[in-house]
Amino acid sequence: MNQFGFVRISCVSPRTQVADPAANVREAVGLVERLPDSDVVLFPELGLTGYTCGDLFGQGSLLDAALEAVAQVAQATLGRPGLVVVGAPVALGNSLYNCAIVLGGGEILGIVPKQHMPNYKEFYELRWFRPAIGSEPAEVVVAGRSVPFGVDLLFQARGLGGSAFAADLVVGIEICEDLWVPIPPSTLQAMGGATVLLNISASNETIGKSRYRADLVVGQSGRCIAACAMAGAGPTESTTDLVFGGHCLIAENGRLLGESARVGDGGPLARDARILTRDVDVSALRFDRRTMTSFDDARPPRPFRRIPFVVAESMTGLTRDVPAAPFVPAHGPELDRRCAEVFGIQCAGLAKRIEQLPGNTPLYVGVSGGLDSTLALLVAVATRDSMGLGRDSVRGLTMPGFGTTERTRSNALALMEQLSVPAETIDIRALALDAFRQLGHQPFGIDCRGQSVEGFTAALAKLPRAALHDLVFENVQARLRTFLLMSRGFVIGTGDLSELALGWSTYNADHMSMYNPNCSIPKTLVRFLVRHVALGQFPDGPARRALLSIAETTISPELLPASTTGEIEQSTEDAIGPYELHDFFLYHAIRRGYSPRKILFLSEHAAFSRPYSRSIVVATLRTFYTRFFRQQYKRSCLPDGPKVGTVSLSPRGDWRMPSDADPAQWLRDLEG
Repeated sequence: MNQFGFVRISCVSPRTQVADPAANVREAVGLVERLPDSDVVLFPELGLTGYTCGDLFGQGSLLDAALEAVAQVAQATLGRPGLVVVGAPVALGNSLYNCAIVLGGGEILGIVPKQHMPNYKEFYELRWFRPAIGSEPAEVVVAGRSVPFGVDLLFQARGLGGSAFAADLVVGIEICEDLWVPIPPSTLQAMGGATVLLNISASNETIGKSRYRADLVVGQSGRCIAACAMAGAGPTESTTDLVFGGHCLIAENGRLLGESARVGDGGPLARDARILTRDVDVSALRFDRRTMTSFDDARPPRPFRRIPFVVAESMTGLTRDVPAAPFVPAHGPELDRRCAEVFGIQCAGLAKRIEQLPGNTPLYVGVSGGLDSTLALLVAVATRDSMGLGRDSVRGLTMPGFGTTERTRSNALALMEQLSVPAETIDIRALALDAFRQLGHQPFGIDCRGQSVEGFTAALAKLPRAALHDLVFENVQARLRTFLLMSRGFVIGTGDLSELALGWSTYNADHMSMYNPNCSIPKTLVRFLVRHVALGQFPDGPARRALLSIAETTISPELLPASTTGEIEQSTEDAIGPYELHDFFLYHAIRRGYSPRKILFLSEHAAFSRPYSRSIVVATLRTFYTRFFRQQYKRSCLPDGPKVGTVSLSPRGDWRMPSDADPAQWLRDLEG
């Protein structure tokens, strides 16, 4: 376990010698020794004897040898923090139980018996084992020592140095069939506080079963807001009637973190042990449970006993995938599905709003030739099409200013033409120049009195690039554009989630609209949405080419003068840092509740589109928190718009924050 709450789990499907505990314990001990940095090591159901022993389970020799094997594995955990969980039969009075035996610190910490016995089709467990019903003795004597026994056991971690995160690691254990019933024991364990749910399994392979098995594990992790791990028996079990695949799975809160190779997956037939190791985040699980306030409404029908165990408080590396773009799936079918779903939600939201307007009310979109306005225009057009209404009621207005480049202007005009959208162009430079005069403002020290647009533009071109800092110059242009749009009628907003998080909008300018379909879409996803629509809805031709050109345009508000070569001078990312970093920070800060130091740690394990030095990441993270806090006042009065993902900053929905909150504690954490 590390200081940020990551717990390393290893699921093992060992090579099995059926009915030979001595051979199986050598295999188990060897595998435990190969995994010194795993906090939890999980073996399959009845793995120390083999699941397929049949009537040999009635033989005292096998049962005695199994308990001796348990003692030997326990000895192998001496001086080792964490848990090792093995499967073995345990006799109690006249009954035999199929058990998960929990080992740590050289001792048997507890024994959890199986509750639900499959006794149908290929399974015949009731022939040998008794199901646990909760009335069993609370303790059983093993090797002369009294050991906690029962279905009411949870295992509570404590760190060697008193780490706060160690308390978040509470382990519940069930056995194979227990997960396949309507109310699995792991559900009750999660209700009782378990954050990590283990399943030791012997599930044979049949056509399609592996996918259903994976769905069970992933679904249970989501329902229980927990990490779920399953270790399955492998192909060296008896194959008299069945083949076991060695399927191991680890999931976290509805997401599959990893699965092992298995029999029937198309890979080579392997006879050796399979090992799956992943790091699960128990602190994030605790955050999600606190956030989902209904989680604690359900109470387990019985109290649980908690058995303490020790975990290490450091580990090397991180054995889990850390997506650099958490809002964007990997390229392929999943990305296409995500984009289609998001675009559909945007259109459905706008359609409902249109229904409440007088018939054929024009929809106005300020089309700059940039990504966000392009997406908003595509949504407006697609929505009108789906409602059987003409595109002529979608009006595009492009308003070139002092920073508009020929590329973005021509892209905007070409896009509106190819979409058959009525287009209007209003050059705002003269209006802006008049506003400067009325305000008595001298942009960059240039006296506007008596200046023509051409003369003022020429004066701007002579300025050194380093001198181009004038907020009034930028804001006047931004507010003029909104004034012109809203003077026309119903305005479709364009600002995206990333801009809302950073306050990268002019208050009461691009900040405002009558409805904003982009409001919960992060910048890193906008580009892919535009490309998705371009490639999926337009044949190869001018419209597609215009959209793809826009998708590659530098992100800029185009409020500062262009360069002497006519290129965009004002790059948003040069000013505030890369959007891929900001979106990474936004997801982990808001969706996951991570501290700045934990976000910084994760950034070191993410494969961004280009390498960033630690100093750049720290500086951008500082910018993120500073702007996120200080720009809340802009988010407190946002227009309506649909939530499309797990992160939304709507002041009426997901995010309520005082506008005068102080980021000092978060900045101190980053420095710590």
